[in-house]
Amino acid sequence: MASVVVVASPAVRPRVVTLRASRPRTATIVNASASAPSSSSSTRRVALLTPALAGAFVAAIGAGSLAGPRPARADSLPDEQDVKLLCDAACEETLKTAELVTTPSGLQYRDVVVGDGAKPEPGFQVVVDYIAKNEAGLIFDNSLEKGKPNDIRVTGDPTSSLVIPGLDEGILTMRSGGVRRLYIPGELAFPKGLASAPGRPRISPFSPVVFDVKLIYIPGLE
Repeated sequence: MASVVVVASPAVRPRVVTLRASRPRTATIVNASASAPSSSSSTRRVALLTPALAGAFVAAIGAGSLAGPRPARADSLPDEQDVKLLCDAACEETLKTAELVTTPSGLQYRDVVVGDGAKPEPGFQVVVDYIAKNEAGLIFDNSLEKGKPNDIRVTGDPTSSLVIPGLDEGILTMRSGGVRRLYIPGELAFPKGLASAPGRPRISPFSPVVFDVKLIYIPGLE
């Protein structure tokens, strides 16, 4: 709190004027909207604000603008950025009428594109692109942003799966060239949860997740 002494005329006693810093305002975190997969990649402008950036934003407001601009944190994301997705508007429409399949494990999926290529067997390597979202629709993993697809070995066994069991199971019934949206229940996702990181939201234990998956090809079969 800063005090400024105002010198008045001799007939008037000096007054002390107190300047109060404005109260902090609350920053709003804008969630990226959930999207569905398609056979071709598309780019959409979505608003992203990480928890770390939101905290920095609130702190900056609380301090007012008296101290001048604060340097940006190295682990923060810009308010908006281009995010590559597997789906476009036509794909979203396709998902509305696509058949919802439920497996005995509780996994659910809808096919946007049914592939016409090879089908993987347990133990095979597959090359896939995928985008993973939490139950709020926030992206926490995106192979398109990494610049190359993922090479995954599918096992068909939840106890030895090298990826989360729901993703492993969902890929095993696809054919190359196919695009599918997986609705993965919490017990087939991250039973222990997933900690937040710069640019990645937290996944609560046993919370459902959604994966948009494109099976590109199966090495050795194609």
